[in-house]
Formats: sequence, C-alpha cells, structure tokens
Amino acid sequence: MSRVIENFLAVRAELESACRQCGRSVDDVKLLVVSKTIPIPVMMELYEFGVREFAENREPELAVKAAAMPDDIVWHFIGPVQSNKIRKVVKLAQIIHSVESKSQLERFERIAGEENKSPQILLEINVSGEASKGGMTPEELPEVADCAAKCRNVRFSGLMTMAPFEANEEELHSIFDRLRILNEQTGKACQMDLPILSMGMSGDFQVAVACGSTVVRVGSKIFEGIERISR
Repeated sequence: MSRVIENFLAVRAELESACRQCGRSVDDVKLLVVSKTIPIPVMMELYEFGVREFAENREPELAVKAAAMPDDIVWHFIGPVQSNKIRKVVKLAQIIHSVESKSQLERFERIAGEENKSPQILLEINVSGEASKGGMTPEELPEVADCAAKCRNVRFSGLMTMAPFEANEEELHSIFDRLRILNEQTGKACQMDLPILSMGMSGDFQVAVACGSTVVRVGSKIFEGIERISR
C-alpha cells in the first residue's frame, strides 16, 4: 500500500472516531481531499482507490488537473477568486467554497448564466475577524444570503469558514459553533435548506465535526511525506 493511501486511511479513521465521539454518522461528513500542489500521479492513486472529489485553490492548477484527470471528478474551489478568474472557475468547479461578497456573488450569478453552468456556492464567513482571512463578516451575511437565495444560476448551499491556525480548542468550538448557528439562522431566514457546512482542516477537523461540520477540508495530513509541485 502506498504512502498516500495509508495516510488517507489514517485520516478517514480519525474522522470516523471523531464522528463516533459526538454521536454522528460518518456518512454525514465528507472528507474532502485538498490536492493543491500535489502531482497528478499521486492524485490518481487516490482516484483509483475510489476518491472522486478534490479541492484546489488556484485556477491555473485546477485547469491543468481538470483537463488531465477523469471526467467524473467533482472539483471544489476553496481559494480566493479574483474577478478575472471567475469565468474560468465557473467552467471548472462544481462547488465553490469561497464567495465572499455581494458583488462577487452577482458576478458568479451572471457568468454562470452566460456559461450555462449551475455550480453550488458557499458564502465564506470570517467568523474569527482575522484581517488575514477572506470572507464577509457575520453582520454582512443576511444581505448577501438574501441575494444568494434569489439566484437562479448558482445554487446557494451553505457557509464556509477558516479558523486561525493558532486557535486553541475553546476558540475553535466558539468559531465553529458560531458558523453552525449562522447557517441555521440563514436557512430559516431564506426559507431554504443549506446542507453544506464547510469547516475544519487537517489540524482542527475533529472539533469541527463535533460542532456540526458536513465537509472537512484535509490536505497536509493526507499528503504528509509527499513531494509537492513548486509554484
């Protein structure tokens, strides 16, 4: 068994354990493989093992991989999206985790219509208030969510956040609990189901699962010891 498959199985076991500890089914939480800077042959090992969803954070790398890899892969885009890259991202990604403003949402909606695409979108919320993090504030969310709920070309499916890397467990619980509550409140206000709560990465996904995450974005633990592509 290869190193990357061993790592993947170890992470999946951690996820299953985290789900058991909080009384959740592992089927309720997607383990999303963050494959940025990972060579295609390594990703293909995971594909051949059964993985069908990968996440990238830069459009040029996503474009190369989407062209070279099998068509049944579901591509997630998790990075910031520059205005001039929106069209390319819409063409390539089925799920976009990082819509961070009303104006950006409106561009996604317009371009998705022009390209005859209907990607799922998540609104990125800067719950922690870190200046270095992208996303809108919780106070900005209601207006943007109301706009997202009315979109016809993009499908508003939930919220995403990133916690500070140095946050302790108490802070993580506070951040992730806040996003779960915001997601519930937003769904009620918009009178729609918001099934995706994208929160938790390699260093904190166990806490995110306990707080209700439905998608954990894991890269470094899965690709530990794997040589990466230089950018």
